[in-house]
Amino acid sequence: MKTINDLSFSGKRALIRVDFNVPLNEKFEITDPTRINAALPTIKKILNDGGSVILMSHLGRPKGGPEHKYSLVHLVPFLSQALGLHVKFADDCIGETAVRMSSELHSGEVLLLENLRFYKEEEKGNEEFAEKLSKLGDVYVNDAFGTAHRAHASTAVIAKFFPTAKMFGYVMGNELASIDRVVKGGEKPFTAILGGAKISGKIEIIENLLPKVDHLIVGGGMMFTFIKALGGKTGNSLVEDDLLQLATDTLDKAKKLGVTIHLATDTVVADKFDNEANHKICPADEIPDGWMGLDIGPATVEAFSKVINQSKTILWNGPMGVFEMSSFEEGTRQIALAIAKATSQGTFSLVGGGDSVAAVNKYDLAEKVSYVSTGGGAMLEYIEGKELPGVKFVME
Repeated sequence: MKTINDLSFSGKRALIRVDFNVPLNEKFEITDPTRINAALPTIKKILNDGGSVILMSHLGRPKGGPEHKYSLVHLVPFLSQALGLHVKFADDCIGETAVRMSSELHSGEVLLLENLRFYKEEEKGNEEFAEKLSKLGDVYVNDAFGTAHRAHASTAVIAKFFPTAKMFGYVMGNELASIDRVVKGGEKPFTAILGGAKISGKIEIIENLLPKVDHLIVGGGMMFTFIKALGGKTGNSLVEDDLLQLATDTLDKAKKLGVTIHLATDTVVADKFDNEANHKICPADEIPDGWMGLDIGPATVEAFSKVINQSKTILWNGPMGVFEMSSFEEGTRQIALAIAKATSQGTFSLVGGGDSVAAVNKYDLAEKVSYVSTGGGAMLEYIEGKELPGVKFVME
């Protein structure tokens, strides 16, 4: 795997695909700069070498052309402050202006290009568009793990125009090394914690993880499909009835593999999906009609935490309940704290997926786990054993 550590960038223009798809408020201010902060070490390494940097990214989902709310110009103030220099901005990602501004860059300077997705050719993986982008730099660096599972022009196709000058930045290198450490060489006991609303989005990840893990903790809405499959009463909880057989098969397969699947024994139930709803604790398999489970209960927290505390490798993807609502966040908070505690005792912990990352950030625990993945979809596909175009094309 070729990374930026393998090259001195002195006098070179590095064209870096970053993932600056960050949330903005109504004033176009960044509300969560995690992805930008993750890319800073890569940018600084190249600048410190005496190179210059051209940054390209997408932002949001613009429909059919430029839209002011999706312009990357909104990121310039934050980026300039974070790097301690004036970041230049090109109001297009290809064309005369972009070519001129990139060719005039001096050592130590940074140029940010306009949103790649203002061109439909980006998501289509158009080769001509990729070639136009390639003219802007001497070296191609892919540091956008969040889009590595997409065969887009800037994430994959462009690499063919840099046959000997393509490599990964620190984000990509660290992501791949961290996931490989968990999935391919995780120290035992290995515990995977899966949450979120539905099993349907996690079928392949469960299938790929079962032969590797010792424990599989299931929380969130998806646990009720398993509980119903075992004959439990789930009230108005979220259940995917068409996947009850799959849940049963998964439990059987786990037993044959010697994997322990941990399900909730108690749950916090509410009479409606609302933070102000009436709520109480009840057995997870005896939820009354008209009530729905929205978080794991205290006995479950205790049992799950005990498993986590005895683990040497932990993968966490998905919250334990509706943690966005204060009435139903305690399960997710306690599991996050348990993972942080285990990490402090030498366990390797990888947290990935939008909601899990949001949770560790919400509880100020990002620095207390081993690694926080910046790419939810890409991380899941990599764990599922799929080939990521953004990785494959750079390694060819």
